[in-house]
Amino acid sequence: MKYEHIMVRYGEITTKGKNRRWFVNCLKQNLKSVLSDYPALGYWGNRDRLYINLNGENHEEILEKLPLVFGIHSFSLVLKTKRELEEIKNGALALIEGQYKSGDSFKVSAKRADKTFPLLTNEINYEVGSHILKNTDGLAVDVHSPDIDVRVEVREEAAYLSSRDYEGVGGLPAGASGKAVLMLSGGIDSPVAGYFAMKRGIELEAVHFFSPPYTSERAKQKVIDLARKLTVFGGRIRLHIVPFTEIQEAIQKQVPESYVMTSTRRMMLQIADKIREKHDALAIVTGESLGQVASQTLESMYAINDVTSTPIIRPLIASDKKDIISLAKQIGTHDTSILPYEDCCTIFTPPSPATKPKLEKAQRFESFLDFEPMILKAVERTELVELSAASEEEFDEFF
Repeated sequence: MKYEHIMVRYGEITTKGKNRRWFVNCLKQNLKSVLSDYPALGYWGNRDRLYINLNGENHEEILEKLPLVFGIHSFSLVLKTKRELEEIKNGALALIEGQYKSGDSFKVSAKRADKTFPLLTNEINYEVGSHILKNTDGLAVDVHSPDIDVRVEVREEAAYLSSRDYEGVGGLPAGASGKAVLMLSGGIDSPVAGYFAMKRGIELEAVHFFSPPYTSERAKQKVIDLARKLTVFGGRIRLHIVPFTEIQEAIQKQVPESYVMTSTRRMMLQIADKIREKHDALAIVTGESLGQVASQTLESMYAINDVTSTPIIRPLIASDKKDIISLAKQIGTHDTSILPYEDCCTIFTPPSPATKPKLEKAQRFESFLDFEPMILKAVERTELVELSAASEEEFDEFF
């Protein structure tokens, strides 16, 4: 069977009322990015569906990529026919002939989206079902639990026939809810936090803090690879690599050992906030999980958050490490995250960091040195890496 179209169903997008067009356009752009290796594809949609015209492209390869794109509830390979009963009947027969075996059962589920079509829903079911029964052997009708459900959607422009639904990941298209900065460390947690943020429609500008010679080029490449892996869920990500060595060394010399981690996080948050402002983002996303490490106690978060009034989104705040690891494996970031290349969060780590730091103490320790010029210089010297949807070889790791 040679299919010509894939029908994409929106799911949660259908609840968006007057804003629906914006969400659909975001989904279409994300699909074009994820499927950029298939230039012949065509895209068009209406209020309820988005259609991908295959134009001869390999539908099996495309079916493997679609389950990862946020905003898709489900999708199906479809046959497109004219809005004529004989065309619909013959199309349904061709659809089922290529997949049934003797003893299977089927039913026809018609949807008359265009109410001007002369036949009612039950009449379409009867006409198509009768045609299939007359022209097949060993096939029975079962309207409750059929082996094959032949779906017929009659719309204004054509009729669409399908017999199998593929499940999508759901959520909202990345970018539909605005833009945020993801603090991407290179560990297990932050890519998972990025995944959850994208699933709620957030476009990501990732920020990574790089401290050579204490951190290597391999550590930097590891973070680039992690950011690229996230692109399969919705398109491009811009990664900002911040030179952080000077600030870390200054903190190490100026701040008492127990407060080094607190001050380091405070400086990181200030830099991330300036990058957020520069690129018109509205929030900062982190991979923090409550109580997991010293910098993620409520007291630490309170002391660190003081440097900004920007909303901080913490998708993993109530997650166990075991659950985070499990999802990292599921989305394909785990094996990269555990590569043994240190990031700047692990260097200069004191043996006994403060778990209940006082804001007043952190402010006083930092007041003896003017960090602002160093922060501005780090922002100015930040390297930008633009990443698009992962290549086919990288994508294969998910399956």
